[in-house]
Amino acid sequence: MSSAEKGNQALKVPAFRRFLAARFFLTMAIQMQAVAVGWQVYEITHDSLSLGLIGLSEALPGISISLFAGHWADIYQRKKIVVRSVGLFALCAFILLGNAFLPESYLTGHKEYLLYFVIAITGFARGLAGPAVQATLAQLLPRPVLANGIAWNTSVWQIASVSGPAIAGLLYGFAGKEITHLFCAALVIISLICFSTLPAFSPSKVLKEKMTDSLRQGILFVLKNKIILGALTLDLFAVLFGGAVALLPVFADQVLNTGPQGLGLLRAAPSVGAVVTGLIITRYTPTHKTGIIMLSAVALFGVTMIGFALSDNFILSLFILFLSGIFDGVSVVIRSTILQLFTPDEMRGRVSSVNGIFIGSSNEIGAFESGIMAKALGLIPSVVFGGFMTIGVTGLTSLLAPSLRKLEL
Repeated sequence: MSSAEKGNQALKVPAFRRFLAARFFLTMAIQMQAVAVGWQVYEITHDSLSLGLIGLSEALPGISISLFAGHWADIYQRKKIVVRSVGLFALCAFILLGNAFLPESYLTGHKEYLLYFVIAITGFARGLAGPAVQATLAQLLPRPVLANGIAWNTSVWQIASVSGPAIAGLLYGFAGKEITHLFCAALVIISLICFSTLPAFSPSKVLKEKMTDSLRQGILFVLKNKIILGALTLDLFAVLFGGAVALLPVFADQVLNTGPQGLGLLRAAPSVGAVVTGLIITRYTPTHKTGIIMLSAVALFGVTMIGFALSDNFILSLFILFLSGIFDGVSVVIRSTILQLFTPDEMRGRVSSVNGIFIGSSNEIGAFESGIMAKALGLIPSVVFGGFMTIGVTGLTSLLAPSLRKLEL
């Protein structure tokens, strides 16, 4: 079998193609919404901390529901959970759309609070859907092509992450926030339709334990599996300290002197790099020295964050963010493969929920941390500090988790 045939194995499954379409449109909507809301809040406040509060308002509801969502994904039909969660996200998209059409004089003072509230609801919806979505992926594909499916899933997610911010920046800059939110709402509806067409799988095993015992089992499974725990911990601290995405509106405005159009390109640049990585990995999955490759990629991600902070040239900043996406994409694909291959089906929902707390919510908590550090240290020193912390965490993980360092897939 040629490398091209191997790379397309998962795409031969019709249900998996519909799953990819659903994730693509939903991810694009989420990314577009992030750009639009981030710029709206910055226009209102002109404060880096307010951008961090967006992440916090989304993270807290997601964390609060994530473990329970993992339990429910293992005992209930996962399709129903996903469809209802995306339906809730669609409601939020329409609320943001309605808010965009309100006259400026309608809400006087602290207009950003309504945006924080709606983002909190979207965080709840994403926390509820996350474990069920990840567990559904493994049910759609036979095990021999699962790694290929994970690579395609990551690539499609990254393509949406590229196109979403770029389109949002252009729409916001040239057509306004109203058209941007209208586009977001339409994409969520398309995603909801695609998710509704997926097959409905019954739970692979009926859980007899109480919810508290079930949740404890999921947490203990992760804590006892040194490879999974090491991979999650590594990405947790890399995202927590190394990400500068939440501060991009400030960089676009104060350092690089560009508007929302430039912000959209800055947000898209890392995903362009991740797409390149993902498309290569669909054909050449890193199965040898996998742990070393993952650790190296995370350390290099930290290096790029330092370079981005020190750059005052727009083109150079775009290129550095592109490189950061390449290194981050390697880490994401390897971590996702580890989770799917080392987790039994009846535990996928709960393990995915723990992953959501470690990784998914760390993006938002990392945004809050970025806002706090930028307020305390200044914009550029805070990102430089985060990059060095990421490199340090990588070295520490390599020492404390030898099983991850020696991993061969």
